[in-house]
Amino acid sequence: MFSGIVEGIGTIVQIEELSEHIHWKVQLPSGCEKGLEIGASVSLDGVCLTATTIEKNTIGFDLIQETLDRTTLNEKKNGDSVNIERALRYGEEVGGHLVSGHIMAKGTIQDIEFPIEQSEVQGEKTADIRISVQNSLSDYIFEKGYIAIDGISLTIGEVNDSGEFELHIIPETLRRTTLGQKSIGDSVNIEIDSMTQAVVDTVKRVMNTEREQ
Repeated sequence: MFSGIVEGIGTIVQIEELSEHIHWKVQLPSGCEKGLEIGASVSLDGVCLTATTIEKNTIGFDLIQETLDRTTLNEKKNGDSVNIERALRYGEEVGGHLVSGHIMAKGTIQDIEFPIEQSEVQGEKTADIRISVQNSLSDYIFEKGYIAIDGISLTIGEVNDSGEFELHIIPETLRRTTLGQKSIGDSVNIEIDSMTQAVVDTVKRVMNTEREQ
């Protein structure tokens, strides 16, 4: 499990195509590898992967075709950046919301705006990002609801009639994650937090049962 609080940005330093899978080597942010062991779970852009090799702060991961097909990782190349989060450890503070690292769908960035009132003197950029997503997720997306975008724990802003939703991003998130590097048309990994999924699915089952009676 993960909290959606990204620890930093990693860099893909090698992509190797093997007979039955793809092997990545990713350089983690300094210090992020501390205590990491082979077999440990690490979130890369919100995708839960298993560490298979460790060379100082360069970690190897094996990716199967199913993972590539369902996520944005199939679009990555050498030198690209990815959001990094280590798995939750018991007793530590949980500052975001619980996510599993199992991507539900891919979304597309439709618009990015930087509010005029932001301070150019301080260099503190904020951003309003609008994202579209497939209709199958529309029941889980509502204003003030929780969502993970490329592994980042965020709160949903306005939702329009087309099913697109807004995110209001603070400067620290832009600095710490890859959202500051995104452009219109880019794809992002989407996961709804487990509590929202459970509540929405339960309500839908109850309503369906009442209709059938």
